[in-house]
Amino acid sequence: MDTKQLNALLAVADTGSVTRAAQLLHLVQSAVTRQIQSLEEQLGVALFDRSRTGMLLTDAGSRLVDRARHVLAELERAEAEVRQDAGVVRGIVAVGLLDSVSDLMAEPLVARLRRTHPEVELRLYTAFAGHLRQWLYDGDLDVALLFGVTDPTAISVTPLATEALWVVAPPDAGLVPDRPVAFADVARHPIIAPSRGNGLRTLLEEVASRAGTTAHVSIETNAARVQKQLVAKGHGWAILPAICVADEIASHTLSMAPLDDPEAQRQLVLAMPRSRRRSPATETVARTLVALLRAAADDGRWPSVPVAGRRVAGALGRRRVAAARHHREHGR
Repeated sequence: MDTKQLNALLAVADTGSVTRAAQLLHLVQSAVTRQIQSLEEQLGVALFDRSRTGMLLTDAGSRLVDRARHVLAELERAEAEVRQDAGVVRGIVAVGLLDSVSDLMAEPLVARLRRTHPEVELRLYTAFAGHLRQWLYDGDLDVALLFGVTDPTAISVTPLATEALWVVAPPDAGLVPDRPVAFADVARHPIIAPSRGNGLRTLLEEVASRAGTTAHVSIETNAARVQKQLVAKGHGWAILPAICVADEIASHTLSMAPLDDPEAQRQLVLAMPRSRRRSPATETVARTLVALLRAAADDGRWPSVPVAGRRVAGALGRRRVAAARHHREHGR
């Protein structure tokens, strides 16, 4: 088994066709066919079911594809690391970001590293927290920003900050950042929330329990963007981290206020696999992520976040309170 065979395997698996795989690999079709057949003969199993509609992975083929992706990624990382020049940080770093954090971090991270460490190659992945944790456990990610890690046995976590939850309502609800809202008031309205198993849904149910009531969820969606769209159109209220709606509160497309529950917080951590040696490139990316998060909290792009023991007013601080008051007094 060699890298040419594994690359052929992945190309056929991804395209579902030997012809398209050959085009992707810049090879003739017969060469790709030979690589797949040779691999099947070595292993003594069929890796694909052939049909007129294309090439479909067998169970054995699916298992091998998962391993092959990991092996080739590790080889690529190793090649990049051993080519280090004196004083130059080089390597491939796979970074995992939650969707709510990716809007804040992805582009600034790319821009900063291109300027300071252009030889570092980033691979950015966004997913739900459960998927990111599993990818960390499997070694597919080098570093991730996560909320609510409760089982750090296989991964190393560094707490970075805590973020409070906010009540999000339609524009005419009249919520303002300087007036916290009790969950009992939220519960009077239909609630738009993530499905069960999502970290935010768990926090919502804990909030309801502390308030001695029940969260009556009328619509479930795991997409924060969809939640905001439905709230803006008057289909219900939601509870979200302030980072998810900072732009909307500034433009008055939503009204928002802090949830009146000091325990309603989620903790952001920097997570890395324990089983993998951290390369200079990974350490560089991790330091850059932390620096960018602190800067975002300081200048207000990441609102309502205490960082390093200090309260950062953020974008929902005095400036937005004043804007909300002006809108309340003169805009209606």
